[in-house]
Amino acid sequence: MVKPTLEPGTLIDGFRVEEQLHRGGMATLWRVSSPGVDTPLLMKVPRIGEGEDPAAIVSFEMEQVILPRLAGPHVPRFVAAGDFAVQPYIVMERVAGETLLPRLPRLPLPYAEVAAMGAKIATALDHLHRQHVIHHDIKPSNIMFRPSGEAVLLDYGLACHDQLPDLMQEEFRLPFGTAPYMAPERLLRVRNDPRSDLFSLGVLLYFFTTGVRPFGESETLRGMRRRLWRDPEPPRRLKPDYPPWLQEIVLRCLEIEPAWRHPTAAQLAFDLGNPDSVKLTGRSERIRRDPLSTAWRRRFNRDLTQRRQTTVTAQLASAPIVAIAIDLGEGSLALHDELREMTRRILATLPSARLACLNVLKLGRISMDTTLDEQGHNKHIDRLVALRHWASPLKLGDSQLTVHVIEAVDPAAAIVEFASVNRVNHIVLGARQNSMMRSILGSVSAKVAAEATCTVTVVRPAQTEAAATAQPDQAPQAVEA
Repeated sequence: MVKPTLEPGTLIDGFRVEEQLHRGGMATLWRVSSPGVDTPLLMKVPRIGEGEDPAAIVSFEMEQVILPRLAGPHVPRFVAAGDFAVQPYIVMERVAGETLLPRLPRLPLPYAEVAAMGAKIATALDHLHRQHVIHHDIKPSNIMFRPSGEAVLLDYGLACHDQLPDLMQEEFRLPFGTAPYMAPERLLRVRNDPRSDLFSLGVLLYFFTTGVRPFGESETLRGMRRRLWRDPEPPRRLKPDYPPWLQEIVLRCLEIEPAWRHPTAAQLAFDLGNPDSVKLTGRSERIRRDPLSTAWRRRFNRDLTQRRQTTVTAQLASAPIVAIAIDLGEGSLALHDELREMTRRILATLPSARLACLNVLKLGRISMDTTLDEQGHNKHIDRLVALRHWASPLKLGDSQLTVHVIEAVDPAAAIVEFASVNRVNHIVLGARQNSMMRSILGSVSAKVAAEATCTVTVVRPAQTEAAATAQPDQAPQAVEA
């Protein structure tokens, strides 16, 4: 028989209830143990007593279905679940540490600390979205960090799985969530856009860097609907020393229309992790909200409030991060043309893709390297300029292109690491002509194709071989074809 409340010492399917850790609006959390299990465990039990919100039952059903389908370091590991016919519960890994909630009295935090924190959360969201799930309740109490540094997203009661029925959407008409963090489209009952989570993360970034929530503390539906047409005060109005690059990112997250935000969490993480590459627009210098005339036009512009149908998979597929590794040495002009043509073809079908052009400045293993060339020019800066020159025929917008010069002893390892850290989806690089060093040491392209965890396209000059594309498990055959 279902128990509306539990007590310490209760045994449920072999799990011993130890103590209550938290009592929330929809569920209670208990520390539990099980014979032979050394991992700290947590049991979540829905509040189903007299007078409790029926949404608690539906949201718990969703979490029971979604959590077992998730994997990776950014979610609590699922252990077991109990049926509503006997005793509903979810047992999961109890992640060590605290949520972000205890940090609120110390706000605002340093800009660099918040940006680094935001990049980790965005990376966790990217992992979640790639598993077809939108969280819909990103807030300080639902975010933890493992001792190893990864962000962990908690509580999937309001989440939406792209490939499962959305019971919260089907059974309730009012939006559920935490009002200060809720995206505008959620008020229109749109739950299938992963960019809603980016809006919530933007609220958190704004709050943690200014100490003020961008839309106040209003919990009324009428007050919340103002964000469908009214933008927040720019952070620089509250803190004149606010970094322009960070304001650019935060205000882009908080755009009313999802299409104006970052296309994916991976692209947001890329910007937060590469502040020097953030393209500044008018957002970065803003010190006042939009004039009332603009806000009123937005309020009565029906196009902004139209519900749009999309899927997590489609949104991610339309906006990959593509890294183009370019050799700026002499004798590579033909290869440059082939690389540019391949890039043009990729971007033609993926207009929201982010292009990262990179070059590796190879360092000596033993000798001391100088930062200037024989003419006294800074090597790093010269290569940044050369990368922009290479990309100029592609005519990309400021928010689509970044250039990077990486100093490393091992070029292949540097490219693979860049791709891993920045959640790159596709690497495109050229294959050099045969040479004695290449035969002895192996080619950079072959090493990258063998070790990268994303798709790799190796391009050869037209007079030798056609371009070959390989998935990581087929990389050696594709490179050495």
